[in-house]
Amino acid sequence: MMRLRRRSMPAMWLLKTEPSTYSYDDLEREGRTVWDGVANAAALKHMRAMKVDEGAIIYHTGAEKAAVGIARVVRAAYADPEQDDPRRIVVDVAAVRRLKQPVPLTLLKASRLFAASPLVRQGRLSVVPLDRAQWEAIEKGAGL
Repeated sequence: MMRLRRRSMPAMWLLKTEPSTYSYDDLEREGRTVWDGVANAAALKHMRAMKVDEGAIIYHTGAEKAAVGIARVVRAAYADPEQDDPRRIVVDVAAVRRLKQPVPLTLLKASRLFAASPLVRQGRLSVVPLDRAQWEAIEKGAGL
């Protein structure tokens, strides 16, 4: 599996997914996928900013509510081939590694690092930017 070089990552992201629809297990099995289904304007803006080789924490929503894996962007934003709307875009991501243990939302909410984060303040936002300290806090919480 590919490894991320954190020092060279200009930006980091958190991508939310409902595991009953598409889970980190699915991404690991496929190796790579088109990250689609995003309609929120703010989330689409974040996706347009994503660059190749940037890291993404995969976060399961629903009952799980936890960060579960790491991926990387392998193709920057492009028009969603399944939509007839030029505003709808997708990115391609590839699995990097599963977190040793899931990092629950309750742990992230308890950290001052996430107090102003859209992860906590805009709970329904499906693409969330992370800063280096937040990324590292998730890795630490996962035992990496």
